Amino acid sequence: MEGPISARHKWQALGTLCVTMFMAMLDNVIVNIALPRIGRDLDAGISGLQWVAEGYSLVYAALLLTGGTLGDRYGRTRVFRFGLALFTLGSAAAALAGDIGVLVAARMLQGVGAALLTPGSLAILRQVFTDEKERARAIGLWSGVSALGLSIGPVIGGPMVDAFGWASVFWINVPVGLLAMVLAYRVLPVIAPRERRIDLGGLALSAAGLGALVYGLIEGPGRGWADPVVLACGAAAIVLLTAFVLVELRVAEPMLELRLFRDRVLAGALLSGLTVSFGMFGALFFLPLMLQGVMRWAPTDAGYAGLPMTAVIMLAAPLSGRLTSRHGARLPLVLGIALCAAGLGGLSLYGGHAHYWSYVWTLVVLGFGMGLTFTPVSIAVLQRVAPAQTGMASATINTLRELGGVLGIAVLGAVLTNRLTDSLTTALPRLGLPVDHASRAVSALTGHGAGPAAAPTPAPVQAAVDTAFVDALHLALRCGSAALAATAVLVAVLLHRPAVRRPVAEPAPVGGSAPVGGSARRRTVNHSTE
Repeated sequence: MEGPISARHKWQALGTLCVTMFMAMLDNVIVNIALPRIGRDLDAGISGLQWVAEGYSLVYAALLLTGGTLGDRYGRTRVFRFGLALFTLGSAAAALAGDIGVLVAARMLQGVGAALLTPGSLAILRQVFTDEKERARAIGLWSGVSALGLSIGPVIGGPMVDAFGWASVFWINVPVGLLAMVLAYRVLPVIAPRERRIDLGGLALSAAGLGALVYGLIEGPGRGWADPVVLACGAAAIVLLTAFVLVELRVAEPMLELRLFRDRVLAGALLSGLTVSFGMFGALFFLPLMLQGVMRWAPTDAGYAGLPMTAVIMLAAPLSGRLTSRHGARLPLVLGIALCAAGLGGLSLYGGHAHYWSYVWTLVVLGFGMGLTFTPVSIAVLQRVAPAQTGMASATINTLRELGGVLGIAVLGAVLTNRLTDSLTTALPRLGLPVDHASRAVSALTGHGAGPAAAPTPAPVQAAVDTAFVDALHLALRCGSAALAATAVLVAVLLHRPAVRRPVAEPAPVGGSAPVGGSARRRTVNHSTE
């Protein structure tokens, strides 16, 4: 599609972008509910099942910056379409997989496709919606659908697996992906590629460094943080990412503009995306363990428990766009992060025997907080970078969000595992069981063991395990809540600045108000963060 964009085509384009982002975000979480059935049908061990879930995140996080750069070089719409095709192909391959190795490879292909289409989505949206108020509304809807994909996965995944088998969580992407490909060719504008040199050194170092970091974080809770493989990944990540920073400071056209992090508003927005994902991914990963492992809920029922949070996210995201357009990013960001902190802290007040309706308010608060934070991050970044840097900036947002999620699961998982191990090591010997029984119980509850059968079955022992798990989960939730509360204060400080009006073409000073990498086209805009 070329030439002026009609109002009808604008909203058709938004619908296409929303559908594809929904699929990419949904795939982060929906497969988790299908893992027990996959393990049974494909005769897979826990290690293989972990990689079914985490292989996607590994490739997605490692290649997001690369996807943004390739979109700039070869055309954002073209790379978006190619990524969508790869994602759809990977979904079909995953649904047809007959062994665990093929399934993991297909999941990684999905991750490649998602990494190519995600940065282009926000860049295309900016091209389509040129009016700032209209764009804020569009980003609100786009962000709400993205957040919805993360929260609704367990809700729809459980019934689908029960009714149609595990392959259905992948088959659902195929018709949706094919329809989105048709729409992408019909309604998305063609954005010409930008002449730029490919930063091959940056591409290699960022992909390898992020890959090593995410791999180490994924393997840490299962192998142990002192395991040689985990330590080697950590060391490699430090070396590679340090080299990446040094390379990006030297090259004329870096794939990551490090001046983004010198701008206080941008730094606050990017930190918000990282920390919200840290707290929320950790909570969303471990809450189903309590519902199914301690409260003995069925997977479908545990999935339905998240419906209030999903509904509130859908309401809050568009509201967040309007708040950001009227008051700037500071109000919805700080309020949203604070609500997330309150929700996690509130959830830590309830034990394994609590009635669902007594703590459902915490899920509502969490959903409202999540919905408020997704949109202003994207709007703040779009307002403060040049159009040519939108793909790179979008890739940076999503890379930090993905890393935040992996960090949340790894760090909060380590807190939970350590507390649980300590509690059971003390409690189980009092019941006449050997200490090694504690490690088996921990492995079963945290997903690193042989499954539910590995947990002790006598009633007193099961009660001790349940009590220890709830106590450990409470500690993990409070750590996540504290991290979010500290971030809310820091973001409030970073974004606490008076409105300043400057031409976009003016170079951005440290903490300044002009967009980073200002465009040559001069116009005056209000960059209020108040």
